[in-house]
Amino acid sequence: MIHRTGPAVQTLTPINPAQSDKNWQQLLAEAVTDPQQLIQQLQLPASLLPQLQLANQQFQLRVPQPFIDLIEPGNPNDPLLLQVLPQSQELVAQPGYLNDPLHEAGSNPQQGIIHKYHGRLLLMISGGCAVNCRYCFRRHFPYQDNRLGSQQWQQALEYLRQHPEVDEVIFSGGDPLATPDNRLNQMLDDLEQLPQLKRLRIHSRMPVVIPQRLTDALTQRLAQSRLQCVLVLHINHPNEISQLLRQRLQPLRQQGITLLNQSVLLKGINDCGDTLIRLSQQLFETGILPYYLHLLDPVAGAAHFDITQARARQLAGQLTARLPGYLVPKLTQELAGEAAKVQLLPTQVTANS
Repeated sequence: MIHRTGPAVQTLTPINPAQSDKNWQQLLAEAVTDPQQLIQQLQLPASLLPQLQLANQQFQLRVPQPFIDLIEPGNPNDPLLLQVLPQSQELVAQPGYLNDPLHEAGSNPQQGIIHKYHGRLLLMISGGCAVNCRYCFRRHFPYQDNRLGSQQWQQALEYLRQHPEVDEVIFSGGDPLATPDNRLNQMLDDLEQLPQLKRLRIHSRMPVVIPQRLTDALTQRLAQSRLQCVLVLHINHPNEISQLLRQRLQPLRQQGITLLNQSVLLKGINDCGDTLIRLSQQLFETGILPYYLHLLDPVAGAAHFDITQARARQLAGQLTARLPGYLVPKLTQELAGEAAKVQLLPTQVTANS
């Protein structure tokens, strides 16, 4: 399969009128999970269906309509489609690609908590996502053993009290913004009672695939928090930045919420200097600061997305040569047992390379 990764003219996709009057919970509930439905809607070859169905048995397709609206119909190599489309390569076991590539089981001291790094920890407040990205490093994560029910939530708060060095909490999952506002509000209320906490970070792909999730109520609650709130989005390709996403992010910016982005380097999707440069430029135009550019975590089922570290460093070198420093995300790799993410130095290139 030949993947299109070169430059393309970016056009903002109009908002689908059929989706404009639906709230985020409706759009989440109506996410497409049937491979045949996706094939038909996007006018893709029916010959793709057998491989989709096989891979779908291991990791179910899930993609909401607002994200589907950004995919080019009839193009089986569309860079957004390839991120969500089950493929036969997922079924081929590859040495070194594991169910738990970051050994998170060893950093899971109690239900719903991942505590790897000093001063911060993750709360797994949702086991579900709006979209099932095929390269997800938690595609095999035991969410059923990490549910934060009311009792487990109280235990998580007690864990924080016993670790006063933790001053930042990260809402993770799954996707934390799959959680209804009333539960998010209660969790925020409880965390704000812990004087040690200074910052709340929310890692979410939901605003990208369902921009309607960024409600006025959510924006106001984050703005009113005594904690400094940071929203870390996950955008891999400039075509993911829709008109509606731009609109919905503006109130967050106006309220002083910090907006960052992290991307994953993916073969056939964004392993192209021009694509990554356009991504950084359009992120900044939208008010989002490029933050991390991750090497793929070696999770079982995603080896076909991986690129070499040397190639990643070359791409980072192109960004360094052609963009101002504040538009260059940090090239990083997460390794089990390290005290922090490992930053990789770009390969030096000339400005005209």
